[in-house]
Amino acid sequence: MSQSTESTTESNPFTKPGFIIAAALVVALIAAAVVIFLLPKGQGNAQPGPAPSESGSSASASAPQAAGESVCGLPTSSESALGAAPETKWELVGTMAAPIDPKIGPGKTDDQGIRSCFAHTPTGALYAAVNLWALGSDTSKEPAIAEQLAARGPGRDAGMKALPTSAPVSAVKVQVAGFNVSYTANQAVVELAFKADNGGLASVRTTLLWQDGDWKGVVADNGAPLEEPRQIRDLSGFILWSGA
Repeated sequence: MSQSTESTTESNPFTKPGFIIAAALVVALIAAAVVIFLLPKGQGNAQPGPAPSESGSSASASAPQAAGESVCGLPTSSESALGAAPETKWELVGTMAAPIDPKIGPGKTDDQGIRSCFAHTPTGALYAAVNLWALGSDTSKEPAIAEQLAARGPGRDAGMKALPTSAPVSAVKVQVAGFNVSYTANQAVVELAFKADNGGLASVRTTLLWQDGDWKGVVADNGAPLEEPRQIRDLSGFILWSGA
């Protein structure tokens, strides 16, 4: 590596512990991704792996019964897989392009710009995950993201308690480049591949629970990400999908 871990951490405020805990739902994941994107290309060779099973994740222990109906009336289906990239429109949210479809979501956007309410389908889970990340690229939305889009539990409480009054802004911009979705009726694990404007590639799994008629993001009990992003060499194994 051309940079030591120490120098990378010092030059990148996103790696500071206080910031990581405070922005646990989304921005912490972006923070870790930034570190990966700053690594010399080729340092990582990880490829998409199997998504964690429901029995193996801490999120599933508190998973509620699937409510079924969307809080804003979007469709529910019995589909359990998503094997092709959906056709969609894209909108810039913060610094990231996010998908939008009237039949999939977001079905609601409040006066703070928080996008919510997605279809109870594999595609709806994918849209929810990407929109969650896109919202996280705008650090001014952190409190609303944690309050409205995090699944109920200790992780949400920890994130809410540690939210800062301000946060640094990353110079590294990332966009979605591909995905994989593992899906059950009340839980989805969406693995997204991201490409940075410096050419770096990384992937991360985002766990979502169907809760209160919408998809909610899950973090660990201490407010940290369930899984850190990892550098990847290429997009092999991902379904290619991008709005930028």
